[in-house]
Amino acid sequence: MSPVDPALLDRVRFRLAQHSADPTPARVAEALRREGRLVGDAAVLGVVDALRADMVGAGPLDPLLAREGVTDVLVNGPEQVYVDVGCGLERTDVTFVDDDAVRRLAQRLASSAGRRLDDASPYVDVRLRDGTRFHAVLAPLSRPGSCLSLRVPARRAMSLDELVASGSTTETGAALLLDLVRARLAFLISGGTGSGKTTLLAALLSCVDKHERLVLVEDASELRPRHPHVVSLEARQPNVEGVGEVALRELVRQALRMRPDRLVVGEVRGAEVVDLLAAMNTGHEGGCGTVHANSARDVPARLEALGVAAGLPRQAVHSLLASALQAVVHLRRDHAGVRRIDELAVTRRDSHGLVCVDTAIRFTTAGRPVRGPGADELERLLTEAAR
Repeated sequence: MSPVDPALLDRVRFRLAQHSADPTPARVAEALRREGRLVGDAAVLGVVDALRADMVGAGPLDPLLAREGVTDVLVNGPEQVYVDVGCGLERTDVTFVDDDAVRRLAQRLASSAGRRLDDASPYVDVRLRDGTRFHAVLAPLSRPGSCLSLRVPARRAMSLDELVASGSTTETGAALLLDLVRARLAFLISGGTGSGKTTLLAALLSCVDKHERLVLVEDASELRPRHPHVVSLEARQPNVEGVGEVALRELVRQALRMRPDRLVVGEVRGAEVVDLLAAMNTGHEGGCGTVHANSARDVPARLEALGVAAGLPRQAVHSLLASALQAVVHLRRDHAGVRRIDELAVTRRDSHGLVCVDTAIRFTTAGRPVRGPGADELERLLTEAAR
């Protein structure tokens, strides 16, 4: 079947929109006749399929979103569409007719989530019904055209064995992480965007004793650990009238009243850090989450910045942090696009009372573990927890 003429498709779409009609074969055939086109059944069905792809789902992006292992789909204007299936971004042969087609798709996806997207409000960040995280910036704010970013949640939680098989860690690294979870140490997983923080956290939560109750607090629901007792709370952004917002910080407070054995914050990115650190200082062992940071060493500075922005003095942030956080697992994405565990670190207070991080185990590119200055402290923490 030959491709549908984009100009003809737009005219048929306009005729149907005038009558608020769905693109049924009969209505499309009538619209084509009014355009002076006498076509066969195959051509009519081709136009119907093209219109429905533009009106439901993610249109031409649907095949990419359905690919096994896909994590991200990125649209840079009508002619550049990229996909990440775990090995870094690769350009696809998917294109749009023009930027108006990208804009229509973006507006429809935003509208399906109850958000407005137009020239007066030219960007949006929402979660779609299937859990996909959708972000868009309309042209001319963005070039080479309207830009869309879709972050696809994992369809299932990977196991530690699967992470070992994929090269994300070694058997030694997996054993250390399992000890970390079983010892109920409080830890954060750090790394850059797309480094696999959520994937690793879900795998570790799947290893938590089945008798423990996990309460997850997330900005967008992505964590899906294979565990029998999970309660998930998801933040809510304001609607088109600017009301109805439920902030992550409020959900952390609510989670503390839900008798969690493990309190988990999917991503620490704002004022909720204060409530999380406070919770970890009130007997909630084994708390964990993720945070964006360039290295494990940068995590205290990152948390300090978030805490100070939330109104806590610097010294108070470090006092809470010193007794709340015990370990940091840092992930890195190498030049080949492979996500792997870079180091396991422990926290300590320096002579000025500020929290800093010491590397306990660093993993080489070949996966070989190398002991660091914090190795003895990590062994002490694990040994004490095992008593």
